Amino acid sequence: MPAVSLDLDARVTPPRAGFGDGAMASAVIAALVICGLYVGREIFVPIALAVLLSFVLAPLVEVLERWRFPRAASVPLVVVIAFIAIFALGSLIANEVRHLAEGLPRYQQTMQQKIQSLRALTSTVALDRAADILQTLGKEINVPQTPSPSPLSETPGEAKPIPVEVRSPPPSALESILALISPLLHPLATVGVVIVFVVFILFQREDLRNRVIKLAGSNDLQSATAAIDDAAGRLSRFFLMQVALNTSFGVLVGVGLLVIGVPSAILWGILAAILRFVPYVGVFIAAFFPLTLSVAVDPGWSMLLWTGALIFLTELMIGQVFEPLLVGHSSGLSPVAVIVSATFWTALWGPIGLVLATPLTVCLVVLGRHVEHLRFLDILLGDRPALSPPELFYQRMLANDPAEAVDTAEEFLKESSLAEYYETVALKGLMLAQADLRRDRLLPDRLAEIRDSVAEVIDDLASESDDAPAGGRTKDAEAADAVEETADAPMPELPFIIREGLPPDWQSEYPVLCVAERSDLDEAAAMLLAQILSKHGLAARAARKEETSTSGIFRLDGSGVRLVCVSALEDRSTAHTRHLVRRLRRKMQQARILVCCWGRTNTAMTRDHLNADAVADNLGEAAVYCLSLVEQTAVQDNGAGPRASSRPAVSRRGRAERKADRTGPS
Repeated sequence: MPAVSLDLDARVTPPRAGFGDGAMASAVIAALVICGLYVGREIFVPIALAVLLSFVLAPLVEVLERWRFPRAASVPLVVVIAFIAIFALGSLIANEVRHLAEGLPRYQQTMQQKIQSLRALTSTVALDRAADILQTLGKEINVPQTPSPSPLSETPGEAKPIPVEVRSPPPSALESILALISPLLHPLATVGVVIVFVVFILFQREDLRNRVIKLAGSNDLQSATAAIDDAAGRLSRFFLMQVALNTSFGVLVGVGLLVIGVPSAILWGILAAILRFVPYVGVFIAAFFPLTLSVAVDPGWSMLLWTGALIFLTELMIGQVFEPLLVGHSSGLSPVAVIVSATFWTALWGPIGLVLATPLTVCLVVLGRHVEHLRFLDILLGDRPALSPPELFYQRMLANDPAEAVDTAEEFLKESSLAEYYETVALKGLMLAQADLRRDRLLPDRLAEIRDSVAEVIDDLASESDDAPAGGRTKDAEAADAVEETADAPMPELPFIIREGLPPDWQSEYPVLCVAERSDLDEAAAMLLAQILSKHGLAARAARKEETSTSGIFRLDGSGVRLVCVSALEDRSTAHTRHLVRRLRRKMQQARILVCCWGRTNTAMTRDHLNADAVADNLGEAAVYCLSLVEQTAVQDNGAGPRASSRPAVSRRGRAERKADRTGPS
């Protein structure tokens, strides 16, 4: 019997959880969190109020600390002043509500007169008759039927029951006090919890920050600290500016209503400042009450028109002029996210949730931008595009929609150059297409469609110059993201060639030939490089991939070509590239060869291994090599004889100087 060997050290790899298991676990966790927020709203609402209030008060505490106030004195001082202002505001609101309730009966006659005048304008004889008939029929239908008495149901001489009335004794003094205090217990307890949490957060903000950093990831302290500081700073500035803007809105509305003559103008100003925290509908809700009251107070309609114009113009000035300057064009939330968050938080926490919806959602979005595990919050709720600019470019090329890509490029060119757009967006989008082709997720017949779409984008941008940006700031979210990426990896300064000063060999129709190594994607990348070189004065053309095939290279026109740029998006194997370089050298012996390995990952793609004159990894490096090669050739030729005094071949002025030449002296 054969011996059986058991490997006791063998380890069994547990099966990985599938996507369905992970999604189910996430859904269960989300449901538990939502249930916890709803059940524990009595605790979470004060905590949320305390956190948001601490963001507003933290800058004031820091100002006092910079003035040499100790924290033990600055925190209580700021908290006491803040809550005194809140209590004073509450008492003012209560006083205004009482005065309004006392004056409402005086406006009843005015309202009746206006209703009668409106009825006189809108009613007709036929409608009045129809209304009377319907009213008479309704009375006939609703008349209760009294059952006829049955002779068997009544007994002669039977006594009717005597009604009994039960009266409770008057409340005692203790019961009266409890009835007066009990409605105030819950608000006072909430205020007390908020005060305690605000003081604790302001005293221990560094310790809380360190604990959050530990939870977020202590392996990279620099990134975690930068993220927490950035998030806290952004949120604090956002809330502080929102408080200042909404307070200004309420003051302007209150003063304006006081001048117009609307009763309880201070109440409506305070209500407008508070309700403006509610996105989109808050201003309309705040405007409803003074507009309705102006109809009841004024016998005419002038007060209504003045009140509507005041609120509309004030919101227009605050929302469209000052808010974009102080806060920015957006709070970082998409419009759909604002509506969904308002509905969600209102369903959970009631009216206070409606007021806190936008600040709380902004906190979640900021966390999603800095914490990798919460990144889905930024994708779902943020106003930034869910796809990166290269992914959007690739998607539009797949959908054969180059017009939309051109629109985004024109927005991008307001702040950056054409070469930076090709480098940051277009070329990286082609790299994504190459990755899909490598994984057999892109059909070969789609490659020609992508190349044609890229060619259309290049043709539409032919009128744009690769000079200084057009000026101004883009309002397109996708273009803004692309501009941020260029700031992280700026392109080198590209010189401009003056063609008249070049040597005769470089003054042919197309001294630079950009060829595709293998596919239509390589050809599309070659077209990008050819246009950038042409924009800088070095005429270049892109050859079709059929012209560099084994059978087509014999028909390739190489007359006047001094430099050949090989465009290659695939770098896994160097055999095809080396073979193409060898054929090009035999075809154009006088030309230099630059191999452009876009996004090179293969370290074997070197100049010596490929038998090339140079190798470039990106569009900027390739353009710099081509233009510098022309400059070196021009300097050598100009310094070798009577051409030394000729016009310089290269202009190296910076973009800022070229922009100043266009706009004139400041």
